[in-house]
Amino acid sequence: TDLRPLDILSEVVPAGRLARGMRVFQVQGVRGFQLAASRPRALGFPASRLFIHCDRFPEEFSIIVTLRVLSVPAKRNEYVFTLMAEESPSVLVGLRYAPDKLHFLFWSQERAGGWQTRVTFPNVSLADNQWHTLVLAVSGQSFSLTVDCSVPKDVVVETPFPASLSVKRASFYLGNRRRRKGVFTGLLRQLVLLPGADATPRICTAMNFKVATLSVPTVLQDLPAKPASNEVLKYPYETDTKVTLGSRPPCTKQEKAQFWFNASQRGLYLCNGSAWISMLEVKQRLDYVEEYQNLVTNSETMGVEVFTIPKVGLFAATANRYSPPGSAIYKWTDGKFVPYQNIPTYQAQSWKYFTIGKKIFLAVANFEQNDRGQEFSVIYKWSRRKEKFITYQRITTHSARDWEAFVIEGEAFLAVVNHREGNNHNIDSVIYRWNPRTGLFETNQTIPTSGAYDWEFFTIGPYSFLAVANTFNGTSTKIYSHIYIWLSGSFQLFQSILTFGAADWEVFHIGDRVFLAVANSHSYDSGMPAPSNFYAINSSIYELNITAQMFVKFQDLLTYSALDWEFFSVGDDSFLVVANSFDGFTFSVNSIIYRWQGYEGFVAAHHLPTVGCRDWEAFHTAEGSYLLYSSAKEPLSKVLKLKTT
Repeated sequence: TDLRPLDILSEVVPAGRLARGMRVFQVQGVRGFQLAASRPRALGFPASRLFIHCDRFPEEFSIIVTLRVLSVPAKRNEYVFTLMAEESPSVLVGLRYAPDKLHFLFWSQERAGGWQTRVTFPNVSLADNQWHTLVLAVSGQSFSLTVDCSVPKDVVVETPFPASLSVKRASFYLGNRRRRKGVFTGLLRQLVLLPGADATPRICTAMNFKVATLSVPTVLQDLPAKPASNEVLKYPYETDTKVTLGSRPPCTKQEKAQFWFNASQRGLYLCNGSAWISMLEVKQRLDYVEEYQNLVTNSETMGVEVFTIPKVGLFAATANRYSPPGSAIYKWTDGKFVPYQNIPTYQAQSWKYFTIGKKIFLAVANFEQNDRGQEFSVIYKWSRRKEKFITYQRITTHSARDWEAFVIEGEAFLAVVNHREGNNHNIDSVIYRWNPRTGLFETNQTIPTSGAYDWEFFTIGPYSFLAVANTFNGTSTKIYSHIYIWLSGSFQLFQSILTFGAADWEVFHIGDRVFLAVANSHSYDSGMPAPSNFYAINSSIYELNITAQMFVKFQDLLTYSALDWEFFSVGDDSFLVVANSFDGFTFSVNSIIYRWQGYEGFVAAHHLPTVGCRDWEAFHTAEGSYLLYSSAKEPLSKVLKLKTT
């Protein structure tokens, strides 16, 4: 064959005529074929239509697939395509999907007979109702799978792909293996065979990796925005749009792109996967902030975490300084936070809520030893039977300040910030990996840190990053904080940024732009003359420069011992609120909400009186939007309501 893309999908719809059992659907602005199981042979064509000059399957090749997978039952396999000889039920070449796995099948022939080889790629999670582009590159015994242009998964097997696989009297079948069982139930947009080359460099050039294309049938390509006045749409297509009436329904990934019509308020809303977005009403704008609730806490609060447990409710966990009485969890009830559960902690610094599958966890970072002189931070698991958090795993930490939970390539991780051990601030912080077999977190990697306060995980395209806020190295707060990138199974240094007692990183997106804000808490250097004010210093916002492949400074904002940034949105407007904790004279300092003003950057919009402000959390309920701040200097935190127009 010539070294050109062979479009398998287009062969099933020559001249745009759909085969029986095919329909065109548009989801998330992208079109694909839906296949019916009733006539699997109708979705086939002779291989000779592709292999015109040679009846041998290429020895080296890539297969490019763009698809949208629905939820697949646990023991079900679905075929993306097969190549089968007419006189045999065996699959010569095929690709099939099972929950969290992708199987590539091929037939090896010898004089005495033949056998089928299956190459399995584990931890391939596609059943999220999103579009994904896969590139499978085959060369001898080596098989490489790239999903959405992320890091390739490589597999080497004993049996090489055959050097001479005959396709005489064979046919391609789309989404099936010539039987009704195992028919692909999702949407297919692209299925291309590229002989003799790894297609990854050709595919991974677009910004939207999930729908990167090499060749797509005409019927699935974008239509003109406005047809001529007397022209009808050439290719009819359907969408899976659904409009729900009545009271507010849930909005999760399953309901993404669905509509809800609120008849009482005459409002039409679109689910974006997590929240209902108004389509008809005028977008809300922040007018002012009012005090809503004084939340009396067990003691001074170092951090707060707001989270929702599905089908249970909204909660806030406060990390309180003293033990007893320890820290507390509050539940949102009748429009207020009310005490729900007390948990013994030891100068707790922060909480982190996360899930692994159906398991729900809450991890606390303890700064001090317990009554027995042991220093542990603890992971708690939600008990559905008791409707409380119970102790699950204790992990040895050293003056822990923060936990960060994240998932990379289907694997769950938990990173702890170790602040100091005794008087030594230059120690290792630890990244733990979840072991599904033991059901425990196990050490995966250690990273040297200096009096660190915070981890911040974020992703940009297919890449994963982890930023650490280094605060104090024993002599100075003027030290580098680091951003690490996940490469080849571990975090490696990506960029270092000079910070001044960094206490927090906050990543956020505005449109296509990516920002990273650091909260600088104080400027101290034992070898330098003391400044006029240790605490009145700039905190900085950095923006990702795609060309330079690094974060560059975007804006400085004067802060007063800043300990936290929180990004939130109201309508189309974006905001940053800073936790100013101390100005060198008093802990009663205004914390400030900055509004995004485009070319001007962030501009101060609201000045909020706070006392020893340590942490901010933004959250939303059916009644409106709120901010919660914790005070590290008094046993009183406050819920503020955002009043909109």
